[in-house]
Amino acid sequence: MIDLPSDGAYLGRVWTPSVDGPSVAVVRDGVVFDITARAAPTVRDVIEMADPLAYVLAAPGEKLGPLSDLAATPAEDLSRPHLLAPCDLQAIKACGVTFAGSMVERVIEERAAGDPAQAEEIRRRVGAAIGDSLRNIRPGSEEAAAAKSALQAEGLWSPYLEVGIGPDAEVFSKAQTLSAVGPGARVGLHPMSKWNNPEPEIVLAIASTGKIVGATLGNDVNLRDVEGRSALLLSKAKDNNASCAIGPFIRLFDAGFSIDDVRRAEVTLRVEGPDDFVLNGLSSMSEISRDPEDLAAQTIGRHHQYPDGLMLFLGTLFAPTEDRNAPGEGFTHRIGDVVTIASDALGQLCNTVDLSTNCPEWTFGTRALMANLAARRLI
Repeated sequence: MIDLPSDGAYLGRVWTPSVDGPSVAVVRDGVVFDITARAAPTVRDVIEMADPLAYVLAAPGEKLGPLSDLAATPAEDLSRPHLLAPCDLQAIKACGVTFAGSMVERVIEERAAGDPAQAEEIRRRVGAAIGDSLRNIRPGSEEAAAAKSALQAEGLWSPYLEVGIGPDAEVFSKAQTLSAVGPGARVGLHPMSKWNNPEPEIVLAIASTGKIVGATLGNDVNLRDVEGRSALLLSKAKDNNASCAIGPFIRLFDAGFSIDDVRRAEVTLRVEGPDDFVLNGLSSMSEISRDPEDLAAQTIGRHHQYPDGLMLFLGTLFAPTEDRNAPGEGFTHRIGDVVTIASDALGQLCNTVDLSTNCPEWTFGTRALMANLAARRLI
């Protein structure tokens, strides 16, 4: 189920069997329409317009069917229209350690060196030293610098605390262009990982000018043991086949939905396992340490350009501390987990967990997209 507020303007992509490729799509009154045109053959082209909202609201389209039908179609069934990740040519970037709660968990991962059995004891010691003292500190402030000095004196400083309360945000490449999976698809875990978790996040859609034009949901699938062994393994922990899910649609900013709504949003997480395990989590954007606009400005600007725009994960408050397999080890995935990330303003993103080596290989890259659009005489 994908329950979208009726008053929003939604932009995304649909796999269209008749053209053997993706179409630009919008949702109107619960029905999905194909608005692909020579003027805007990709979502990137719509986002780059001077007024994407006006275009989406007025563009003529071909009816593809009820949203409920497309959302229910298996993502691997290429014979029927189904939803794809709503971005295409944009870079896919992510910000880490943007919430105090998850910042502490990153320190624990590092101290445990990827061993979940050590996590509870380290969590207790770090909590005793830090407590709630970091929650109201503004990153880069004099108070943050003082906290840094105190933590260094206790031998507790780490790269995660540096990006959590220091002046510079952590921004990394989450996935390759066009590699994100959409609603209903399987999400992948590298088979080497034994300690991992979902990360429910809001994802900003940002034009090449740096203008934030809308938002959607994302799952920044994370391998805690891999990153915990070394922060230099971040790419291996984050970017694997099917390890990035985005969707269901980009909700464009308008009079009823703005960046202020992103700042106030609550993102829920529900994991339902084949072992009858159920986990419920919450990420409240009101507790973010860095403002979304600051994160966007630290990512794109005169210092770094993205000619096709970008999708930017904002980080999560969710800290996977609830035990699943053994006391003190916290949460880890099992194959077959159904992960649902939801927000009242943005709908639901639902995916099933599998190994990256079992998920469909990513083969439809930029070259394939360009060839498909050219064959359709759209470019």
